[in-house]
Amino acid sequence: MQTSRRTFLKSLAAGAAASPFILPSHVWSAAPGGKVTMGFIGMGTQSRGLLGNFLGQETRVVAVCDVDTNRRNAAKKRVDDFYKNSDCAAYNDFREIINRKDIDAVCIATPDHWHAIPTLAALRAGKDVYCEKPLTHNIHEAVEVMKAVEANKRVLQTGSMQRSSKEFRIACELVQNGVIGKIHHVECQFGDPGRPCDLPEENMEPGLDWELWCGPGPKRGYNSVLSPRGLHTHFPNWRAYKEYGGGMVCDWGAHHIDIAQWGLGMDNSGPVEVIPPSDEKAKRGCKLVYANGIYVQHTDGFGVHFFGSKGEVKVNRGRFVLIVDGQTIAEYAEKKVKKGEKAPKSETSCAAEVQKAERAYLKDAKIKLYESKNHISDFMACVKSRQKPVTSEIVGAHSAICCHLMNQAYYNHAKFTWDPLKFQFTNGTGNPKWLTRDYRSPWSV
Repeated sequence: MQTSRRTFLKSLAAGAAASPFILPSHVWSAAPGGKVTMGFIGMGTQSRGLLGNFLGQETRVVAVCDVDTNRRNAAKKRVDDFYKNSDCAAYNDFREIINRKDIDAVCIATPDHWHAIPTLAALRAGKDVYCEKPLTHNIHEAVEVMKAVEANKRVLQTGSMQRSSKEFRIACELVQNGVIGKIHHVECQFGDPGRPCDLPEENMEPGLDWELWCGPGPKRGYNSVLSPRGLHTHFPNWRAYKEYGGGMVCDWGAHHIDIAQWGLGMDNSGPVEVIPPSDEKAKRGCKLVYANGIYVQHTDGFGVHFFGSKGEVKVNRGRFVLIVDGQTIAEYAEKKVKKGEKAPKSETSCAAEVQKAERAYLKDAKIKLYESKNHISDFMACVKSRQKPVTSEIVGAHSAICCHLMNQAYYNHAKFTWDPLKFQFTNGTGNPKWLTRDYRSPWSV
């Protein structure tokens, strides 16, 4: 999964470099040439990819922030090298960026437990926000972010980048236009739910503000799994622990459940019932059930797999299959090979198979979904137009809420009903405490 993530970021960077979105100089005036001035909060592996993308746009990056000295200084050097100066400010505390009135927008790529607080602070300070997925660490935070975007009239893009890839958009258009008939259910493939953090304490990494890294989460002894030593290049496994992330349910689940929501036309809604697997130790099998009877199930499988009365649509990054009335119309998927053998060379490509399906069934489609060809450029375009981007706070919050509901079913082995419009449990099920967390002082949402 990490390899495909890196490939995906590289493709986005190439797209951004090939067709940067240019803002007219009269729109912004805080930076030279009227460029959008930006600050970056969290400078780990994910942010390095994002920084490269944003530097290729009509932006001016003026500040970076990270609680780790190595990551912070490396990010500053990269920005200064890009502009051939030494002007980029480097902060330990994100509030330094929030307090700067010359910064128009921020990019947030911290661990999940730190998403909401700087996002809310930036929105209330009049800044637009690009925040990684899942948009929040819990349901309460998701609701508060939606309120803050509306109250402050800001633009927010969630880093659910799959909506800016054609194979996912076409898959969802096929589903929404009834090409595979009435949808019965959707299967989404990703790993385990979050688990309690039980890592042993290690000697502190020099130059790390561990107090601020823990932030609103519980304070515990330092461990390099949570904040790796040096300038690491992998994706740290803090995401596995529910105090700081939400397991793979909130990592890859945030991507794939988001596509299920899109295909089902549920961006402004969500499930009405959540059913855990019968085995309380199981880490697969949880179901999100919608009011129309369709359910989304956590499984091992293809990525996102829609099952309809007339066929199937399967989609993942660089993979696509369409089956209608028992006939395979389009197919591009990895071939299973024995260990040590090379996969046979394909005579087609994912793009070609997606185009085949599009030409066959969507030429005169009644439903056309939001088309974004580049996730960063889409955000920049909406910063100018003040329209909602492809993964706005509405999309990001509702998809994150689905992930959090699923995790709560696993954590508590509980079946419960849910009101997706009021964001509350119903019929005496669930527990309001599951909607939020105990925030460590002085932090709160």
